[in-house]
Amino acid sequence: MRIVIAGGHGQIALRLERLLAARGDEVAGLIRKAEQADDLRQAGAEPVVLDLESASVDEVAERLRGADAAIFAAGAGPGSGVARKDTVDKAAAVLFADAAVKAGVRRFVIVSSMGADPRHQGDEIFDVYLRAKGEADAYVRRLDGLDWTILRPGQLTDDAGTGLVRLEAHTGRGPIPRDDVAAVLAELVDTSATAGLTLELISGPAPVSVAVKSVAGN
Repeated sequence: MRIVIAGGHGQIALRLERLLAARGDEVAGLIRKAEQADDLRQAGAEPVVLDLESASVDEVAERLRGADAAIFAAGAGPGSGVARKDTVDKAAAVLFADAAVKAGVRRFVIVSSMGADPRHQGDEIFDVYLRAKGEADAYVRRLDGLDWTILRPGQLTDDAGTGLVRLEAHTGRGPIPRDDVAAVLAELVDTSATAGLTLELISGPAPVSVAVKSVAGN
Protein backbone atom coordinates (compact mmCIF):
# COMPACT_ATOMS: atom_id res chain seq x y z
CA MET A 1 0.00 0.00 0.00
CA ARG A 2 0.94 3.64 -0.43
CA ILE A 3 -0.05 5.53 2.70
CA VAL A 4 0.15 9.29 3.26
CA ILE A 5 0.31 10.55 6.84
CA ALA A 6 -0.53 14.12 7.87
CA GLY A 7 1.59 15.25 10.80
CA GLY A 8 4.43 13.04 9.61
CA HIS A 9 6.91 14.25 12.23
CA GLY A 10 4.62 13.64 15.20
CA GLN A 11 5.51 11.17 17.93
CA ILE A 12 2.88 8.64 16.87
CA ALA A 13 3.48 9.22 13.15
CA LEU A 14 7.21 8.50 13.32
CA ARG A 15 6.51 5.23 15.13
CA LEU A 16 3.83 4.36 12.58
CA GLU A 17 6.11 5.16 9.64
CA ARG A 18 8.71 2.72 10.96
CA LEU A 19 6.09 -0.02 11.29
CA LEU A 20 4.60 0.54 7.85
CA ALA A 21 7.97 0.78 6.11
CA ALA A 22 9.18 -2.37 7.88
CA ARG A 23 6.25 -4.37 6.53
CA GLY A 24 6.87 -3.13 3.01
CA ASP A 25 4.37 -0.31 2.60
CA GLU A 26 5.30 2.87 0.75
CA VAL A 27 4.89 5.74 3.22
CA ALA A 28 4.90 9.52 2.77
CA GLY A 29 4.67 11.97 5.65
CA LEU A 30 3.52 15.57 5.35
CA ILE A 31 5.72 17.90 7.42
CA ARG A 32 5.84 21.66 8.01
CA LYS A 33 9.62 22.10 8.16
CA ALA A 34 12.29 20.87 5.78
CA GLU A 35 14.66 20.24 8.69
CA GLN A 36 12.34 17.43 9.84
CA ALA A 37 12.93 15.47 6.63
CA ASP A 38 15.90 13.40 7.82
CA ASP A 39 13.90 12.02 10.75
CA LEU A 40 11.28 10.73 8.31
CA ARG A 41 13.88 9.22 6.01
CA GLN A 42 15.40 7.39 8.99
CA ALA A 43 11.94 6.03 9.73
CA GLY A 44 11.64 4.78 6.15
CA ALA A 45 9.19 7.42 4.97
CA GLU A 46 9.27 9.93 2.13
CA PRO A 47 9.17 13.49 3.54
CA VAL A 48 6.76 15.89 1.85
CA VAL A 49 7.01 19.52 2.97
CA LEU A 50 3.50 20.98 3.04
CA ASP A 51 1.95 23.19 5.71
CA LEU A 52 -1.68 22.19 6.24
CA GLU A 53 -2.41 25.54 7.86
CA SER A 54 -1.72 27.40 4.61
CA ALA A 55 -2.12 24.80 1.81
CA SER A 56 -5.13 24.62 -0.50
CA VAL A 57 -7.30 21.55 -1.00
CA ASP A 58 -5.82 21.16 -4.50
CA GLU A 59 -2.26 21.24 -3.17
CA VAL A 60 -2.99 18.57 -0.57
CA ALA A 61 -4.96 16.44 -3.05
CA GLU A 62 -1.98 16.48 -5.39
CA ARG A 63 0.18 14.91 -2.65
CA LEU A 64 -2.51 12.32 -1.97
CA ARG A 65 -3.10 11.26 -5.55
CA GLY A 66 -2.25 7.61 -6.11
CA ALA A 67 -2.35 6.72 -2.41
CA ASP A 68 -4.30 3.74 -1.09
CA ALA A 69 -4.95 5.30 2.31
CA ALA A 70 -4.58 8.53 4.27
CA ILE A 71 -4.00 8.92 8.00
CA PHE A 72 -4.50 12.19 9.86
CA ALA A 73 -2.10 12.18 12.82
CA ALA A 74 -1.36 15.90 13.00
CA GLY A 75 -1.92 17.98 16.12
CA ALA A 76 -1.21 21.46 17.34
CA GLY A 77 0.58 20.01 20.37
CA PRO A 78 0.28 20.60 24.11
CA GLY A 79 2.14 23.93 24.03
CA SER A 80 -0.14 25.53 21.46
CA GLY A 81 -2.82 28.13 22.12
CA VAL A 82 -6.51 28.25 21.36
CA ALA A 83 -6.09 29.52 17.78
CA ARG A 84 -4.07 26.52 16.62
CA LYS A 85 -6.57 24.07 18.07
CA ASP A 86 -8.88 25.45 15.40
CA THR A 87 -6.35 25.74 12.55
CA VAL A 88 -4.70 22.33 13.09
CA ASP A 89 -6.87 20.01 15.15
CA LYS A 90 -10.02 21.01 13.29
CA ALA A 91 -9.31 22.90 10.06
CA ALA A 92 -6.29 20.84 8.94
CA ALA A 93 -8.23 17.62 9.54
CA VAL A 94 -11.14 18.94 7.48
CA LEU A 95 -8.75 20.05 4.72
CA PHE A 96 -7.00 16.66 4.66
CA ALA A 97 -10.34 14.84 4.48
CA ASP A 98 -11.62 17.05 1.66
CA ALA A 99 -8.33 16.53 -0.20
CA ALA A 100 -8.61 12.75 0.19
CA VAL A 101 -12.09 12.85 -1.35
CA LYS A 102 -10.82 15.02 -4.21
CA ALA A 103 -7.87 12.65 -4.81
CA GLY A 104 -10.09 9.58 -4.74
CA VAL A 105 -8.44 8.11 -1.61
CA ARG A 106 -11.30 6.33 0.15
CA ARG A 107 -9.52 4.72 3.11
CA PHE A 108 -9.13 7.38 5.79
CA VAL A 109 -8.09 7.01 9.43
CA ILE A 110 -8.11 9.95 11.82
CA VAL A 111 -6.39 10.06 15.19
CA SER A 112 -8.79 11.82 17.52
CA SER A 113 -8.92 11.96 21.31
CA MET A 114 -10.96 10.29 23.99
CA GLY A 115 -13.63 12.77 25.05
CA ALA A 116 -13.72 14.57 21.68
CA ASP A 117 -17.16 16.13 21.30
CA PRO A 118 -18.35 19.13 19.25
CA ARG A 119 -20.73 19.97 22.11
CA HIS A 120 -18.04 19.82 24.81
CA GLN A 121 -18.41 22.72 27.23
CA GLY A 122 -15.71 24.95 28.70
CA ASP A 123 -13.21 27.65 27.77
CA GLU A 124 -9.91 26.14 28.90
CA ILE A 125 -7.44 25.19 26.17
CA PHE A 126 -8.13 21.47 26.63
CA ASP A 127 -11.87 22.14 26.34
CA VAL A 128 -11.27 23.94 23.05
CA TYR A 129 -9.08 21.03 21.90
CA LEU A 130 -11.77 18.42 22.63
CA ARG A 131 -14.35 20.54 20.85
CA ALA A 132 -12.08 21.00 17.80
CA LYS A 133 -11.34 17.27 17.59
CA GLY A 134 -15.03 16.50 17.96
CA GLU A 135 -15.95 18.91 15.18
CA ALA A 136 -13.31 17.36 12.90
CA ASP A 137 -14.64 13.87 13.63
CA ALA A 138 -18.20 14.95 12.93
CA TYR A 139 -17.15 16.46 9.61
CA VAL A 140 -15.33 13.30 8.51
CA ARG A 141 -18.36 11.16 9.38
CA ARG A 142 -20.48 13.18 6.96
CA LEU A 143 -18.24 12.52 3.93
CA ASP A 144 -19.68 9.80 1.72
CA GLY A 145 -16.46 9.73 -0.28
CA LEU A 146 -14.45 8.25 2.61
CA ASP A 147 -14.27 4.84 4.24
CA TRP A 148 -13.31 6.39 7.56
CA THR A 149 -12.26 5.01 10.92
CA ILE A 150 -11.87 7.33 13.93
CA LEU A 151 -9.42 6.25 16.64
CA ARG A 152 -9.65 7.89 20.07
CA PRO A 153 -6.71 6.93 22.29
CA GLY A 154 -6.70 7.45 26.03
CA GLN A 155 -3.87 9.13 27.94
CA LEU A 156 -0.76 8.89 25.76
CA THR A 157 2.48 7.72 27.37
CA ASP A 158 6.05 7.11 26.21
CA ASP A 159 6.23 3.75 27.96
CA ALA A 160 7.41 0.85 25.83
CA GLY A 161 4.52 -0.75 23.97
CA THR A 162 3.19 -4.05 25.22
CA GLY A 163 1.21 -5.01 22.13
CA LEU A 164 -1.79 -5.58 24.39
CA VAL A 165 -4.78 -3.25 24.09
CA ARG A 166 -8.46 -2.71 24.63
CA LEU A 167 -10.14 -1.41 21.46
CA GLU A 168 -13.88 -0.88 21.63
CA ALA A 169 -16.58 1.70 20.98
CA HIS A 170 -16.34 2.66 24.66
CA THR A 171 -13.44 1.54 26.83
CA GLY A 172 -13.49 3.97 29.73
CA ARG A 173 -10.45 6.09 30.45
CA GLY A 174 -6.92 4.75 30.76
CA PRO A 175 -3.36 5.11 29.49
CA ILE A 176 -1.94 3.81 26.22
CA PRO A 177 1.69 3.88 25.03
CA ARG A 178 2.27 5.71 21.75
CA ASP A 179 3.99 2.53 20.49
CA ASP A 180 0.70 0.66 20.82
CA VAL A 181 -1.32 3.47 19.20
CA ALA A 182 0.98 3.24 16.18
CA ALA A 183 0.61 -0.55 16.07
CA VAL A 184 -3.18 -0.26 16.14
CA LEU A 185 -3.15 2.35 13.38
CA ALA A 186 -1.02 0.08 11.20
CA GLU A 187 -3.61 -2.68 11.60
CA LEU A 188 -6.63 -0.40 11.18
CA VAL A 189 -5.48 1.18 7.94
CA ASP A 190 -5.17 -2.31 6.47
CA THR A 191 -8.57 -3.45 7.79
CA SER A 192 -11.30 -1.89 5.68
CA ALA A 193 -13.96 -3.74 7.68
CA THR A 194 -13.44 -1.15 10.44
CA ALA A 195 -14.77 1.61 8.16
CA GLY A 196 -17.58 3.58 9.79
CA LEU A 197 -16.39 2.85 13.33
CA THR A 198 -15.36 5.27 16.08
CA LEU A 199 -13.10 3.37 18.48
CA GLU A 200 -11.57 4.13 21.85
CA LEU A 201 -8.17 2.67 22.73
CA ILE A 202 -6.42 1.99 26.03
CA SER A 203 -4.02 -0.67 27.27
CA GLY A 204 -5.76 -3.97 27.83
CA PRO A 205 -5.65 -7.76 27.52
CA ALA A 206 -5.84 -8.39 23.76
CA PRO A 207 -3.01 -8.55 21.21
CA VAL A 208 -3.34 -5.71 18.70
CA SER A 209 -4.22 -7.93 15.73
CA VAL A 210 -6.85 -9.79 17.76
CA ALA A 211 -8.39 -6.53 19.03
CA VAL A 212 -8.66 -5.10 15.50
CA LYS A 213 -10.13 -8.31 14.07
CA SER A 214 -12.66 -8.38 16.90
CA VAL A 215 -14.02 -4.89 16.20
CA ALA A 216 -13.98 -5.66 12.47
CA GLY A 217 -16.31 -8.57 13.14
CA ASN A 218 -13.80 -11.30 12.28
